[in-house]
Amino acid sequence: MDLDPIDRQLIAHLKQDARASITTLAGVLGVARGTVQTRLARLVERGVIRRFTVDLDAPETDDRIHAVMLIAVQGAKGRQVTQALRRLPGVVSLHSTNGAWDYVAQLETGSLSGFDRLLASIREIPGVTNSETCLLLDRAI
Repeated sequence: MDLDPIDRQLIAHLKQDARASITTLAGVLGVARGTVQTRLARLVERGVIRRFTVDLDAPETDDRIHAVMLIAVQGAKGRQVTQALRRLPGVVSLHSTNGAWDYVAQLETGSLSGFDRLLASIREIPGVTNSETCLLLDRAI
């Protein structure tokens, strides 16, 4: 999807404050409230914005399971695997990479049993040939 400057500014402001009101965003961007609502709806509909979330800085307030998963994909199945990964709610971000692995996924779940189900779901995606997962334990920086 091609993003124009207003879309990019809207996304940048939401990255800073995902709880900003439509009125606040309209004022910052210098556009009408309806414009912000329409653009937000379009960005969500097209999958540019997948979710609105809270980013916690204090580790003791975050009891979710966090991990990164390295994923190898069979030949030309990358597009199908990417589409399947995007549909899984525990996949927070996905990056293509170079080297032995094709993708690096950031995973997040609310429990170990949910984490186990997420890993199984990813490994069962047709085209995923190998994976390696690392739990993120304590923030070092």
